[in-house]
Formats: sequence, structure tokens, C-alpha cells
Amino acid sequence: MAGLPGIDEALAFVLERARPLALETVPIGAAIGRVLGADAHALVDLPPFDSSAMDGFAVRATDTPGRLRIVGHSAAGRPESRELAAGEAIAISTGAIVPAGADAVIPVERTTVAGGTVEVEAVAEGDNRREQGGDVRIGAVVVPAGTRLGPAQVGALAATGAAEVLCARRPRVAVLATGTELRAPGEPLASGEIYESNSLVLRAQLESAGAEVVVLHAVGDDVESTRDAIAAGLDADVLVTSGGVSVGEHDLVRGALAALGAEEVFWRVAVRPGKPVAFAVRGETLVFGLPGNPVSALVGFELFVRPAVLALQGARTTGPPFLPGRLGAPVRLSLEREGLVRARTRVEPDGVVVDPVSGQESHMIVQAAGADALVRVPLGSGALAAGMPVRYLAI
Repeated sequence: MAGLPGIDEALAFVLERARPLALETVPIGAAIGRVLGADAHALVDLPPFDSSAMDGFAVRATDTPGRLRIVGHSAAGRPESRELAAGEAIAISTGAIVPAGADAVIPVERTTVAGGTVEVEAVAEGDNRREQGGDVRIGAVVVPAGTRLGPAQVGALAATGAAEVLCARRPRVAVLATGTELRAPGEPLASGEIYESNSLVLRAQLESAGAEVVVLHAVGDDVESTRDAIAAGLDADVLVTSGGVSVGEHDLVRGALAALGAEEVFWRVAVRPGKPVAFAVRGETLVFGLPGNPVSALVGFELFVRPAVLALQGARTTGPPFLPGRLGAPVRLSLEREGLVRARTRVEPDGVVVDPVSGQESHMIVQAAGADALVRVPLGSGALAAGMPVRYLAI
């Protein structure tokens, strides 16, 4: 292709190839974080019956105000069977069935009980009464397909009778860090060695996107070891590597992928940080070769890998979800690459302000740890001034 693709073009190449995985039945208690594969419909009306919104007394509105005879009690799960007649009231608990004949509920704090009677204030028909099906009617869509289920959605599904739901299978993702210089945290470092952190970051990012993750043993810069590790990773739905995708003699990932029959869709994107990112496919497996610099890997994941993992699950919205804000300090522009600037957000009366953090180099993971946003900086010359509108990605 002529020139390097920008963020949007590269993401389009990825999403074209990220086809939803097969559906499976998931118990409702295990559905948090899963993506719904088909519209879920209400199995009952909700509420399933006319119910009280208050602790108080079920009455006929035309009998109020006045003194009424207490003739029963309707509690949640223990309804009163008798029908309310003129001049009568039935004590009622929140959520209990409103007895036949009653058309309103008066809160207990607006009543005075004396012996077997209750003095009530005036109420209107329908007051404090929840109508059957007022939330949803049986057969209506409760949650549409493509929704990632959170606590509120799972609660709604359970409340309308769903014991299980159809969801896309969780993508299986293999993570592989490459580099002879890498050592596990806690091991002693020899000269020229560094601690390997990318696999931990990538695992956390992948799990937050709904994936099942296997972290492969890191490999050194050896052709055979790299090829063998990548071959094992290609059994997954997605393989994510870090390191080894630039142009040095020790950058072996792209060559190993080619030798194993993977088709490279693009290599390098016009973005900073994260330019030397590679994307390939072999069969149904998606392969992302992320740079070894920690911030570049983090950014590359949010721009391309997370949307792919969500798309594999059939999510309606795959992102990345950039939000509106304004700059708290100037940011330089580039005519060659869009930028993703690490920043911290703060909420002001007129909106969110994003303040770039110090230390924007792609190896500065500790500086990046102080950020909670990536500010998208467009192509251009000069700089964006403080106060200018921008879009940012929460991280």
C-alpha cells in the first residue's frame, strides 16, 4: 500500500477480519462481562403483578380522605386474598400485590392508626401503585444482541426470568514476549537485561476485554525458538506478540510469521508511539505484533487489539471510544504521524481537561503509570494550544 495507514484505516483492516465466534449457552450467574449473542426477551411481565411502591395501606381513592377499617395485610410473597370493599383499607408492604378493589396506596407516614381503623389523607387513583408490566412486558427485548453484560444488564435479565443466555465464545488469546534481554520480575539482572512487563500488561488488558489468556514463555532472539513459540501461539484465536517487529537483525517475529504461512495485512502505522505494529492472519487466527517498548505495546493494544477482541465476541461497539475534552497544556503536532499523548484527566465545570504528563517517550512505562488517558493528536504543523478541544481515550 502507498504510505503508512493511519489509525482509522489500520483499524478498518483489523475489523474486516475479526469475525464473531460461535455462540454458546451461559448460565446467567456467569454472564458478567460476556457479549450477548442474540436479543434476550422478557419471560414475564415486570412487575409480574400490580404492586405497592410503599409501605402503607391499599385503599380506594374515592374513600380518601377519611377513616377506614383495616381488614387485612398484604406482604411481599404473602398476598391478601380478599377483595377490598368501600370504607376498607388493607395494610401493605413494599413490593406486595395490591389487592383487588384497591386502586392506590397511601404511605404509612400519612396515616394514623387507632385500634382497627386508619385515618388516611387524600390520594389519587394510581398513587404509589406499580402497574403490572410497567417496566417491561413479556416478550419484549430486555437486552439487545451485541451488548456487553454488566451488573445492571444481568440483573435485568434475571429479574425477567432468564436462567441462561446466548453469548459468543470467549476468544482464546496467546501472549508472547520476545527478546534475549528479558528477565522475569524478581530475577537478578545481568548487564544489558531488563524486567519483562509487557505480558503482564497485555494479559490484564485482554482479560478486561473478555478474553481467555495464555501467556507463553518469553523467548530470546533466536530464529528457531521464535518460530516454535509463534507456531504454538497460532493455535489460539488471537496471538499477541511484543518485541521483534522492527527492522533490526534481532527482529524475528515477522519472518517467523511468514515462514509459518501467515499473511501480513499491514506493518507500521502512522502513529506515535507504536509505529512498528504488525497485523497478520493465518486461517481464522488474528496476529498482532506489538512493539517491545512498553508504552507502544499498551497504545497498540488499545487502538487495535481490544477492538478486535470485542468484535470477535460480536460487540455492537468495539471502539476505541474517544471522548471529548480540552487540553490543559500545549501539545506539538507532527505532519507524519498522529500522536497518542499520555495525560491525566480532571473535571472542571465546563468539561473534562486533559493534562499531558511529563515523559512521553515510548519506553517510559513508569511515567505512563501516572496517566489515565490517551489524547489523540491529529496530523499538522505547529502545536495545539492549551484549551483546544481534543478527544481522549480513557485507560
